[in-house]
Amino acid sequence: MQTVNDTYMCKNEIKKSTFISFITPIEHFEPLHAELKEKHPKARHIVWAKRYLNELSQIVENSSDDGEPKGTSGPPILNVMRGSELIECGILIVRYFGGTKLGTGGLVRAYGGGAKEVIAHATIVAYIKKEPIKFTTDYSLVPRFEHFLEKENIFACKRSYEANGVVWSVDLSEAERKTFLDFATMFERDGFSLEL
Repeated sequence: MQTVNDTYMCKNEIKKSTFISFITPIEHFEPLHAELKEKHPKARHIVWAKRYLNELSQIVENSSDDGEPKGTSGPPILNVMRGSELIECGILIVRYFGGTKLGTGGLVRAYGGGAKEVIAHATIVAYIKKEPIKFTTDYSLVPRFEHFLEKENIFACKRSYEANGVVWSVDLSEAERKTFLDFATMFERDGFSLEL
């Protein structure tokens, strides 16, 4: 399985209709969708498809034709994503109607082609499953943990500042988890604790 770590965009024109395609990590999908609706109020359609894993590691798929004839736009994007074994990401395609109807076959080709093109523009990476880990540190340890996470290129991190210390939530792969625990357990006497 594969995914993307950033958002990528490309644009093409078919019979005077403009198609602007985006591929984005699943955590950026909803904010990007809202942003596109705001930035493109005159666009006729914002069609999308997404694939992600639920808490049981099952693949969940959704798509929307957003007013295009049923099955002509969202499903073709989803089929391209399946064929590319993409997971934990979504593709959105903004369409500005150019006055010429494409017909159902033309729409399938246009949306499927837009999905293929944005995938070709993107940096595709192997999907590595990550699990959340929660831990608490004293305030005095914050700089050390920030430095460690930055050095290891671990950026998906949430923090809340409590009276008894900082509660962290970080998504880690199996290898990252081992490296993190090797580092963090050195501070068990100094104010680090793992939440189970």
